[in-house]
Amino acid sequence: MTTEQIVLASRPKGLPVGTDFRMTQVELPEIKAGELLLKGLYYSVDPYMRGRMNDAKSYAPPFEIDKPIYGGVVAKVMESKSDQYKAGDLVVGNFPWQKDFIATEKEARKIDATLAPPSYYLGVLGMTGLTAYFGLMHIGKPKAGETVVVSGAAGAVGIVVGQIAKIQGCRVVGIAGSDEKTKLLTTEFGFDAAINYKTASDMNKAIAAACPNGVDVYFDNVGGEISDAVIKNINFHARIPLCGQISLYNATEAPMGPRIQPILLTRSVLMQGFIVGNFQEQFPEGMQHLAQWIRKGKLKTTETIEHGFENLPNALLGLFKGENTGKMIVEA
Repeated sequence: MTTEQIVLASRPKGLPVGTDFRMTQVELPEIKAGELLLKGLYYSVDPYMRGRMNDAKSYAPPFEIDKPIYGGVVAKVMESKSDQYKAGDLVVGNFPWQKDFIATEKEARKIDATLAPPSYYLGVLGMTGLTAYFGLMHIGKPKAGETVVVSGAAGAVGIVVGQIAKIQGCRVVGIAGSDEKTKLLTTEFGFDAAINYKTASDMNKAIAAACPNGVDVYFDNVGGEISDAVIKNINFHARIPLCGQISLYNATEAPMGPRIQPILLTRSVLMQGFIVGNFQEQFPEGMQHLAQWIRKGKLKTTETIEHGFENLPNALLGLFKGENTGKMIVEA
């Protein structure tokens, strides 16, 4: 059979544009023993994908030119030559941006759509939820009564981080890019305060006002000037899980900012970068807590769902314009 795929046409310089992607057709062979024929239903769009468009050393190999982009996908089993799966099963895995594709039984993981909507397995019950859990709990180590600040707080990871911090008994302050998002954080997701960085005239003062007792944990999703301002308000023995730097991903030159090492040194601050794969052996622990909190109504989520497989590139570009609230997903 013939199906469509989206490939990386060229390596972007700065912010990607539409011509950096191309839709092509590919012919699929017959599936072999131990393989599955899958139809993509929901496709995850994530900031880390921008880094993999560069031909640079990182924690994951770069995407190849004229080869499909890969990411989290929830798919339906259309044909199976595996004893572990049958037609109609729903699975999740790291799959290509193709409408239909072949995967081995080891590359897929069965999901239960009766426990949660299938798209949740790309978000709060998937990579982003686990990223929030392990970054906050294993690096941030929040204690009741502490102040936790989350940048990119209305994004897929940030929304979960803030709610887990509240479950731990912390005061939580979110930073987002619109009044609509800051209102959502405080009214729907339990944040104690939220700052619109686009309208705050002085971020340093805005953070100081929202955090009168200073910042004990800073979950950094964005970097740049926002993080500079938060770190000025950091407390002694604070912890900084370094999860993302989306404000810098499209920079064409090395950005220059304040030298933060003197603050980290003199206040005995821990800053640790991480990727969710570092905690792979502990995924069952994270999934157990996330699922339990969802069942008890302590953890909520929201999604921005774009429709149409062909809109995957536009959805990815939308991340860098702040067009998403919560997890950005494309439904085929």
